Amino acid sequence: MPQVAIFMGSKSDEATVRPCTEVLGKLGVSYIFTVTSAHRTPERTARLVSELEGGGTQIFICAAGLAAHLAGAVAAKTIRPVLGIPIAASPLGGMDALLATVQMPPGFPVGTLALDKVGARNAAWLAAQILALHDPALAERIQKERQKMIEQVEEDAKSL
Repeated sequence: MPQVAIFMGSKSDEATVRPCTEVLGKLGVSYIFTVTSAHRTPERTARLVSELEGGGTQIFICAAGLAAHLAGAVAAKTIRPVLGIPIAASPLGGMDALLATVQMPPGFPVGTLALDKVGARNAAWLAAQILALHDPALAERIQKERQKMIEQVEEDAKSL
């Protein structure tokens, strides 16, 4: 079973959420990447959460736009960490999705990240950091990737 489940509310979100899979893949974190909807396929969503949690999935990442209830629907079905990626899919520029994702009732938290691709990348990084609490090899891979980022900034600064 995958360590992380990534749910998108719609296939149209794939390009926005794909950076999440790229980060997890680079760090060697197993994942499943699928479409399920809080509104259109609530039974599928609940079934996936139950099956994945039962199989050992540790973290759920949910990306959705508009009403963005996917992360909340997942948080209602699990006590595993749920990370939300709001998608800017409406004329409101993503504020509707951001507010729907961040405003959860007490006891059903969703760790809400930034909108769109930046949020997708950071959801992966945060999921990996949570998993690294009990995985020293993953913690070392994260440290190495961060060092590469530091070195890239230093190299960029030299080129100016």
